[in-house]
Amino acid sequence: MLLGASASATEAPVPVAPIVAASVDLAITGLRSEKGDVLVCLSANPKYFPDCGKDAKARKLKVSAAQAGTVEITGVKPGIYAVALIHDENANGKMDMRLFLPREGFGFSRNPKIGMGPPKFKSAKFTVGAQDAHYAVRMNYIL
Repeated sequence: MLLGASASATEAPVPVAPIVAASVDLAITGLRSEKGDVLVCLSANPKYFPDCGKDAKARKLKVSAAQAGTVEITGVKPGIYAVALIHDENANGKMDMRLFLPREGFGFSRNPKIGMGPPKFKSAKFTVGAQDAHYAVRMNYIL
């Protein structure tokens, strides 16, 4: 075919690759009660981790703590992500603090060691490909 010539109607169409999406299944352990909700945030942006409230592209779920043994996040495109969870025991939609310490439970993908302040994205990140991913998240309580 000459440069600038149009394709003929007899050429086969170029196949379009299907959009790949997987599920991320989180097995949540260590909830101290069935009160309230578990707030789940799946983010690919280190800038908004672990508080992804301002991340417009983050996947946010709210699950009853009584039903939160396993949480499934569907339709996740391949990429690098991190998950942050809050056990919102009083169901007010946020992490309650006393001075500088969280009064409610929290957890992160890959269960990084908790020091002064929340972990960085790099210590909680994981890769999602075409296959479903399964992770265990252990909840932590300070107060």
